[in-house]
Order: sequence, then C-alpha cells, then structure tokens
Amino acid sequence: SPQVQPFLPQWLAQPKRVQKRIRDNLCPISDVPGIHPRLLKKLQMNGIESFFPVQAEVIPAILQSASNGYLLGRGGFRPKDICVSAPTGSGKTLSFVIPIVQVLLDRVVCHVRALVVLPTKELAQQVSKVFNVYTDGTGLKVTLITGQKSFAKEQEMLVQKKVTGYCSLADIVVATPGRLTDHINQTPGFSLAQLRFLIVDEADRMIDDMHQNCLNQIVKAAFQGEHDSGSNMLFQRTKPGPVTAASSSSPQIPLQKLLFSATLTQDPEKLQQLDLFQPRLFTSVYSEKDRDETETEQDTNNKYTLPEGLSQCYVPCDLNSKPLLLLYFMLTMKFTRVLCFTNSREASHRLFLLVQAFGGITVAEFSSRLPPHERRRTMKEFDQGKIQLLISTDATARGIDVKGVNYVINYDAPQFIRTYIHRVGRTARAGEAGVAFSLVLRIQERRFLRMLRDAGIQDIQKHPVKGNSLKPLVQQYEGALCKLEKTVK
Repeated sequence: SPQVQPFLPQWLAQPKRVQKRIRDNLCPISDVPGIHPRLLKKLQMNGIESFFPVQAEVIPAILQSASNGYLLGRGGFRPKDICVSAPTGSGKTLSFVIPIVQVLLDRVVCHVRALVVLPTKELAQQVSKVFNVYTDGTGLKVTLITGQKSFAKEQEMLVQKKVTGYCSLADIVVATPGRLTDHINQTPGFSLAQLRFLIVDEADRMIDDMHQNCLNQIVKAAFQGEHDSGSNMLFQRTKPGPVTAASSSSPQIPLQKLLFSATLTQDPEKLQQLDLFQPRLFTSVYSEKDRDETETEQDTNNKYTLPEGLSQCYVPCDLNSKPLLLLYFMLTMKFTRVLCFTNSREASHRLFLLVQAFGGITVAEFSSRLPPHERRRTMKEFDQGKIQLLISTDATARGIDVKGVNYVINYDAPQFIRTYIHRVGRTARAGEAGVAFSLVLRIQERRFLRMLRDAGIQDIQKHPVKGNSLKPLVQQYEGALCKLEKTVK
C-alpha cells in the first residue's frame, strides 16, 4: 500500500536552507548587513571575526523584522515568527543575542521587552552571560531568574516600587520555566505587557508537555495589558486578528516568537500549540550528499543533523564488560577529555565511585544531585583539562557548551534518537573534530541501529573490542569492586 505522506504546512515543507558545513561557509561579520557598529566592535573584541552560517542567515532576518522600529515589521506588517533548527554547537545563542540587543539599543524606558526561556539553570546562565557581554555599556539590563537566588531577591531584581507604581528593572529576562511561572503569578508589577521577543531555546524540550503550560502562561501574560495598574495603556495589545479600524487605532507592540533547537519537532500538531504567526523556518537539516556533492532534496528522512566533524562508533558488548571497556578506553587507549553518559543519576554515581576506586583516572560526576557551585567548578576543571573523564546524566549536560570534548561515550545506549543527537553533539562543536562511542548490549544492537537508520544516520562504524585487550584490567577491577562494596556497606 502506498505510504501516507504527512501533510506539512508550507513553511515546514519549504524551509530556508542553511549551509551545514560550518568551516567552509564562514561569513565575515562585516558582510552581514545592518549590524550596529557598536556591536561589530564588541564582536571583534570577543575575537569573533566571522559568523557561522546559521548566524549569518538568522541575524538579518530578526533585524529586518524590526527594521521599521520596534512596533512594526516590514512594510508595516506584523513580524513573522522564526524557527531555527540547527545542530548543537552551530552558534544559535549569538543569532538571537545580537539582533535583540541591537533592536533594544535605543530604549527610552525600561520594560521587559525580551524573554528567553531555557529548560535548565546551566543553559540559562550560559545565555545570560552572553547577553551581558553584548549589553555591557549599553544601559540595557539583563536579569537571570533560575531560582539560584531567593524568590524575594529575584523580585528585587525584576521590579521596583515607586510612588507612581511599579517599574521594571529588566529589559531582558533569561529564565527557567518553573521560576518564571512563579513570578508571573506572584510578583506584583512584573509585567510582560510590553514583551516584543519571546525566545524559546531547546524548543523541542520546552514544547513537550512538561512546559507547555509555562508557554501558555507567558503568552497570556503578554496579552493581558495593564488594565489593573490603573494607567490607561496607550499600547493595548489584542490577540492578532483581522485588521479593523478599531484594532489599528492604537499602535500594537507585536510579540514575536523565536524558537531554536537542534531537534525541532516536525510535528505540526505540536507546533500548532505554539500558535505561530506566519512562521519562517531556517534549517540546516538535509540529506546526505549525492556522489557529485549536490544536495538532494527528495530524501526528507534525515530529520536531524549531526556536527560535520563527528565520527560515530558503537561497541557491541555484554553487561559485565561495560565498566572494563570504559577503563580500557581511558587507560589503555589513553582517551582524554571524555564526556560519558549514563541513563540515570544512580548509574552515574555508581560508575563514578567505581572508576575512582580503580584509580589512575581523574574523574568527576556531573548530575543534578550536585549543587550548582560544584557543577560550575567541575565544568571549569574539565575545561582546563584537570579532569579527564566526566560522567553525566542527560538532563544536566543538555545544551551546555563544554569546551574541547574529544570523546563522547554513551555508557548506556540512549533510548531515544533525540537523546543520542544531543549527547553526541557535545563534541565536534563549532566545526572541530570529535568521536562518539556507544556501548551497546548485544540484545539492544538491532533496535539501536534501527533507531539511527530511521533518523537517516548511516555512518556509524562497528568497533568490536577483543576480550584479550580487557584481560590486563580484570584483576585490579575486581579489587575495585570489593573496595566499592565495603564503602557502600
């Protein structure tokens, strides 16, 4: 029977293609039209001479949508929402930071105009750091709300009570969903009525049911207007609808949504929930090269892109040999700067204790059981090369930009293709090379390979390790196990 073709809305079916090969397609920053000289100077001071393909496409698109001042898009129309699907490490953060800082440069009064929502504290911190670099010296204020400070302290950073009412202390808010929802509901004077940009990063994870409610609340808060505060608002915002004499009598601040992800869902129903307005999709996800190096457009099975410099291998093994394989890679093959993934906090912790008991490897764990300051210290030491092996869970490592990961080892084979994409995308960032090894139990092998094949990933090599190579480690390993059991008791 013929396969049923999913019906895709046109913007999904015909996206704007972005070059996937980062290194061959760098674009000098001065070639990207319309960037403010002040920001160009900032970029240069930060050692950025050229943009990645995603940045070169998306920055002008966002700037254009605010080119006639902040209230109108091009030609007086409401600006289109923008979705960007590009691999990890391809420069998504700068592609929204630069245009947003630029659009807000001439702000007259302080209101929350840009809101960035991210799934984890680490990501939020990372993004607010980048914003701080580019708002430095501009008078724009960036506030980070992730629950790392007390609720009251965050409230003080967001709003100030004056005789005339509340005023916002932040132009740009970077937040995690839970904490943000709390402020929308509980912080007097915290208003999104003037919000111009809503950026959802790691959008696929945010659309999943977990945070859908948060996104709904943001949009609701943005359209509430400030009837309550007694000041009659000049800018009343109405949900977009047909233009009528009444609706065009007061200028509207358009709310524009910018979605970013390495694995942006292609599921129109899910995207429907986001209520996007004439969205434009920028994607660097396309099929394998033809023999003559041209892109084929027919093969739309490849929903995901992996970094170009990534080599992928898998090692068929059984349960008992998994810890030995990890030790073998570290000690015999002398892998350095390894990020190793397990499927749970417990597994991470156990493996960490085991490697520690074995000795000879500088190892640390990175999971939500550790307080943020310890996670920061660990990241720093990994960056500096003091830690050779970092054992992590998915939640913690998602989206973080770890410098110089040479190897990703999937100690536990991931169950979902998305998890695989995000894990292996921690290496080979920004056009560098990197290797991903997956330890796959023989019983999982078929399912694992099918999962990759369905996602259009064909270039994974089988890399068997002979039992003989593990033998020299066995005695010391058994000693470590005994040691471990004593500690656990």
